[in-house]
Amino acid sequence: MKRFFESLRPADRSAINSVPDGLFLVRVDRVKYQWHANKPHYSIRFAVLEPKHLAGCLITGRLYCTARAMWKLSWFLRDFGYDTELLNNDEIDDKAMIRLKGIVKISHVMVHGLSLLNLDGFAPAARWEELSPSTISDGVPGSEVA
Repeated sequence: MKRFFESLRPADRSAINSVPDGLFLVRVDRVKYQWHANKPHYSIRFAVLEPKHLAGCLITGRLYCTARAMWKLSWFLRDFGYDTELLNNDEIDDKAMIRLKGIVKISHVMVHGLSLLNLDGFAPAARWEELSPSTISDGVPGSEVA
């Protein structure tokens, strides 16, 4: 049996310590459904594509599947280009989510002494040029990820 341990990879790929808050163009690298009686969720690992200096870093976050949180999961699936037929049939295929691309806005928060990563927003990958931090910092007005 094989086991995966996030801390075994080289330190420069450890996302929680190296990826700052902000917007990232990412690809879904791994998806795993985690059943929990009160808070079932998808654990999603993203590989950063842009900005280039962080390319290859991995970001792992959670999207909850509770009745109150389904809007965020739907937002993620829609903006990342998930199969609309499956979405319209209220079906989620973990394998169909692998390799989807899009923009994610992340932030870190401290809760009870633990650093947690929040997935704050999503946008289609096609909007990267408009929303990328380099474009915004150059003074070109652009909208934010809603």
